[in-house]
Amino acid sequence: MLAFGLGLQVGALLVALITAVFGGLVQALLPFSVRAGLFGLAAFAVLLRETGLVKLPVPENKRLVPEEVQHRGRLVGPIQFGFEMGTGMRTYSPSALPHLALLAVLLVLPFPGALAAGAGFALARWIMPAASIGHGADGGWEDRWITHRRLLAAGTALAMLAALGTGIVLTPW
Repeated sequence: MLAFGLGLQVGALLVALITAVFGGLVQALLPFSVRAGLFGLAAFAVLLRETGLVKLPVPENKRLVPEEVQHRGRLVGPIQFGFEMGTGMRTYSPSALPHLALLAVLLVLPFPGALAAGAGFALARWIMPAASIGHGADGGWEDRWITHRRLLAAGTALAMLAALGTGIVLTPW
């Protein structure tokens, strides 16, 4: 589980780093008010989507990490699997929150905030499988999630918006 988490961190931080470089260019060219306005509109749309009030498609690569990756050993397999999941490039995306985090890195977060967002994304991706370990294979964990899906999605979205908002507000512009 730790090797998977390491792979998640490396993959997510790589994406955050690359996006932060492009974000530096975008942030240098557009005034903060324009960038904040665009981000605010996107955040509102994502919040409506996450709470189930509107249906908006999100870009996703509808491919799973190949099963053979898991057979590459006890260390290399989980690291590669985590890396691919951490990049977000090879997975289904039931939530628009990762896309919002990427947009925040591009538009409004300073470089250290971008790296923190990448690390936070990886940690959030790791929590779900780590928390499900204590549950049986009978679907107990998934049943609980499905039962409370709307509340959990809204709570997760609000928590992310609060974290990003705090990062934006505390940034000395």
